[in-house]
Amino acid sequence: MTEERVIEVEKLTKRFGDFTAVDGITFHVRRGEIFGFLGANGAGKTTAMRMLCGLLSPTAGRAEVAGFDVYREADRIKHHIGYMSQRFSLYEDLTVAENIRLFGGIYGLTKRAIRERGAELISRLELQEEAHHRVGSLPLGWKQKLAFSVAVIHRPRIVFLDEPTGGVDPITRRRFWDLIIQAADAGITVFVTTHYMDEAEYCDRVSMMVDGRIEALDSPAALKRQFEASTMDEVFLQLARKATRRDD
Repeated sequence: MTEERVIEVEKLTKRFGDFTAVDGITFHVRRGEIFGFLGANGAGKTTAMRMLCGLLSPTAGRAEVAGFDVYREADRIKHHIGYMSQRFSLYEDLTVAENIRLFGGIYGLTKRAIRERGAELISRLELQEEAHHRVGSLPLGWKQKLAFSVAVIHRPRIVFLDEPTGGVDPITRRRFWDLIIQAADAGITVFVTTHYMDEAEYCDRVSMMVDGRIEALDSPAALKRQFEASTMDEVFLQLARKATRRDD
């Protein structure tokens, strides 16, 4: 992790009619950092991520991702990031190898790079026997590891992961986080949303969202000290109660 900032956000806001999904959030993310975007379902995490990926236009505020403005340069942002959706982002009716070739082409890799990186990816995930099987036939844990590996096959500056471990068992979740840590060690910035508070322990820093607002932002250890808590679940419960009292 370096001090170089690859994401900068100031008072970013998104409204849908009278409903404010993201309410004036401000933060930055450094290169090589694992940045956790935590909060309950409906807290505004996915909406914020979609704005940063150039998929949704903000209502107000400003943000830059990989040095590009989210208003004017959304298409350029897309060329410098990877993205993995919570709803699984590969084509289940294509084989493992076909998905790799397809997304490698979408990300602009040469045929040679696709062959070389695809072979390395399949070997690293130990999917040699499944390379020509349809993705839909794979266990969920393998699908998720494959989806993540394909999302970074073009070696982007930043990868956005939206609830990547939803619906899998704790052992599979831990193995998935091993891939995230390896990507960060290689210099890729990881921006990950999750509602699993224990996953915050894997992050360098976390922001904790409640009802569209960032209520706290720091390292997991610092937040636990600040709130005199032993777990991140306890920190979040205190923040949620504080927000409820404020809004009453």
